[in-house]
Amino acid sequence: MTVPTAGLLLIGDEILSGRTKDKNLGYIADYLTALGIDLKEARVVADDENDIIAAVNALRSRYTYVFTTGGIGPTHDDITADAIAKAFGVKIDYDPRGVAILEAHYQPGQLNEARMRMARIPEGAELIENPVSKAPGFRLGGVFVMAGVPKIMQAMMDQLASRLSRGSAIITATVTAYIAEGDLAQPLKEIQDRYPEVTIGSYPFEESGKFGANLVLRSRNDGKIAAAERDVQNMVAKLKSSGKVKTWS
Repeated sequence: MTVPTAGLLLIGDEILSGRTKDKNLGYIADYLTALGIDLKEARVVADDENDIIAAVNALRSRYTYVFTTGGIGPTHDDITADAIAKAFGVKIDYDPRGVAILEAHYQPGQLNEARMRMARIPEGAELIENPVSKAPGFRLGGVFVMAGVPKIMQAMMDQLASRLSRGSAIITATVTAYIAEGDLAQPLKEIQDRYPEVTIGSYPFEESGKFGANLVLRSRNDGKIAAAERDVQNMVAKLKSSGKVKTWS
């Protein structure tokens, strides 16, 4: 089975300045993992049309899907829709479907010129429903363009999920070792070499003066991950009982 892959593009000066703390990357990563889609890359770019175009074209040339967040609102710096249109070489204009959605949502006199910008959709795009604030996102090819507000983005993900090809689910297992990462490195590599179907990551931590690492295993093969997890557990137990390394418990 070919596993679908994805790239993520977070758009906005406010993210790069630190004014807005991104909450979308982790959510989308978890969401795609549950669907069996491998998120391979994430980028953050400013509200710069050329940078958005370059990033979108680079990501869509490499991955099955590209997801973008941010820059489809009503203000002057919301330029994502125009940039996507230019990346694909298509026209952009007020989309009758988008206009109808906004007209149904806003009271008479509220649908001003700024809000109408949210109905500008690249030619040939499919709309992504927005159950929260109604202004739609859109899909063009394998690129899904969503809002940057987490609540709205999450609702859009639920709407577009049925359009995605899926791979088999990724299984994860975690073994916590209160042993310095440097002492875990070599025996962990030996286990990794025995199980190429399993990805093993080591994530060090410190808590209340105790040091250790969470050893995270990921695979689509439940038999292989179970065997690798047993080997990692045995390796940790062996190191603890050897008396040759410092442990915290």
